[in-house]
Amino acid sequence: MSSNLFARAESCLQQCEPPQKISCVNELVSAWQADGLETGEVPLSAIAEPGRPVRPRLVAPRELPRRKLTTSSGHAALIHAICHIEFNAINLALDAVYRFRDMPAAYYTDWLRVAAEEGRHFNLLRDHLRTLGFAYGDFDAHDGLWQMAVETAHDPLVRMALVPRVLEARGLDVTPGIMKKLAAIGDEEAVAILKIIQQEEVGHVEIGSRWFHYLCKQRELEAESTFRDLLTQYMKGRIKGPFDRQARLRAGFSEAELDYLEGAG
Repeated sequence: MSSNLFARAESCLQQCEPPQKISCVNELVSAWQADGLETGEVPLSAIAEPGRPVRPRLVAPRELPRRKLTTSSGHAALIHAICHIEFNAINLALDAVYRFRDMPAAYYTDWLRVAAEEGRHFNLLRDHLRTLGFAYGDFDAHDGLWQMAVETAHDPLVRMALVPRVLEARGLDVTPGIMKKLAAIGDEEAVAILKIIQQEEVGHVEIGSRWFHYLCKQRELEAESTFRDLLTQYMKGRIKGPFDRQARLRAGFSEAELDYLEGAG
């Protein structure tokens, strides 16, 4: 087994089955924490697709059927969709480690922690899905999260701005509403899982904010205007609301940024 951080991260990215990928991540985290890995250069590959299982089948978002939460399949489909997001988030965190070299050791510590926590989130949701009579892969899913990883593979500043601070931050906004809907149908176990995820996801977005600001400072860029410019360039300036201001403030957003996102800036 390689003693190089980047080679090990690439190996984890290539694992297809969730249990093997998560085990690989946990072993990688342990090796890094034990100072058992070096960060010498290894060839950087363009990873068009990470390792993933044969199922779920990936389709365009518009092809995903709408299901009512009051049905057993609709209830399970919602849990499955969140489970799929967490699986993608493992790969996104691993790619943040693998792709961006010459960052401080603390950067790799942060994103390895994120990868491990996303793996734990996946396991919690996959296990709960099984209690509903379904398995991960039983429903179609989409691949939007990884597509943004491909689009931001050229620059860690752009990655930190758009994956944690846009795509993952959206989860901070919508999770409280999902928890209310699940509570309304009596799924208190899912609510408890989402409480754990929400708390830890604030930390994940904050990590993205912190390294975004680090890179802006390093390049002598003003962070708020840079963030706005990247939203215009990559997202056409459109970000869906409403926004959970308190969660986003804890995750490193400024009041001015939130005013801008809400159309008041």
